[in-house]
Amino acid sequence: MNQAIKLDPNNVKAYYNRGNSYFYKKDYDRAIADYNQAIKLDPNYAYAYNNRGYSYANKKDYDRAMADYNQAIKLDSNDAQAYNNRGHSYDNKKNYDRAIADYNQAIKLDPNNAAVYNSRGYSYLNKKDYERAIADFNQAIKLDPNDASAYNNRGIYYANKKDYERAIVDFNQAIKLDPNYASAYNSRGLYYANKKDYERAIADFNQAIKLDPNYASAYNSRGIYYANKKDYERAIVDFNQVIKLDPNNALVYNNRGYFYLNKKDYDHAIADYNQAIKLDPNNALVYNNRGLYYANKKDYGRAIADYNQAIKFDPNDAKAYYDRGLVYKNKDNKDKAIQDFQKILQLNDDVELNKKAKQELKELSTK
Repeated sequence: MNQAIKLDPNNVKAYYNRGNSYFYKKDYDRAIADYNQAIKLDPNYAYAYNNRGYSYANKKDYDRAMADYNQAIKLDSNDAQAYNNRGHSYDNKKNYDRAIADYNQAIKLDPNNAAVYNSRGYSYLNKKDYERAIADFNQAIKLDPNDASAYNNRGIYYANKKDYERAIVDFNQAIKLDPNYASAYNSRGLYYANKKDYERAIADFNQAIKLDPNYASAYNSRGIYYANKKDYERAIVDFNQVIKLDPNNALVYNNRGYFYLNKKDYDHAIADYNQAIKLDPNNALVYNNRGLYYANKKDYGRAIADYNQAIKFDPNDAKAYYDRGLVYKNKDNKDKAIQDFQKILQLNDDVELNKKAKQELKELSTK
């Protein structure tokens, strides 16, 4: 390609192809420079806009990525890949409905594209539309039995449904198909952590980070592992690394806030929870955890307000009902406490949480 450009500095295709080579080497800045030149020479080159958008997306510059995908689609409304890529950007912005709309269009244009079914399944998974998610993952695997990502995502689905035996089979298959797939090691590590097989969990998190030293989710997972082992110093190092790699990651601020809360470092805890909510105002888990902070400070009014918000965003969050029930109990509001603990028994299949709720109901019935 270099020689082709040297011989003909106006060779649009040569810049585009060299940009693709840089992209596959993860040299996104050089890829973007070549796509810029291709677009300068041919402003109607839809593929160059699409691939430049994908480069921006890999740099987490989702606004520029979206602008390029929009332009690619404007120039070529039949390009399934551009719709698929724009769907990914909507996913990253947590706009799952728009993501699904784009995936639907991509599937309409290319009904045998396994990757799009996999992507749409992941959006459905994030919306907790589990039936549609599993249908899409199965279809992706049917169309492409060697798609490691589809097995990994289906494994995540099974793990969310607490079907751990099927989950581990899929994670193992993903790793078998692609031994360098960092995300599958991270997913399997989370599976082992849930099973309290901590040695295998840490081995998988370490392997994920070895394969991709910029993989923020793996640092986050390992940080949670260290926090659960009460190795708080290592936990904070990993959470700080996530924030360095992905400063807009609301989840890690939540996790670091929970770590600070357990250390009774309340000032840092509330700062992290506030930042998490600023970044993701619809995250039920963060409101619940900030509610725990206020409950620990005996600021019960604010605690209840946050638990209410958590339940608003996730009406099936049994933990939020439990935590709110405890606050009502501390406020001597027996009737509301009983309602919350009874709600847990209707919603939840968590044996331990059900046991706690039954114990609270037993104590309240004697008062």
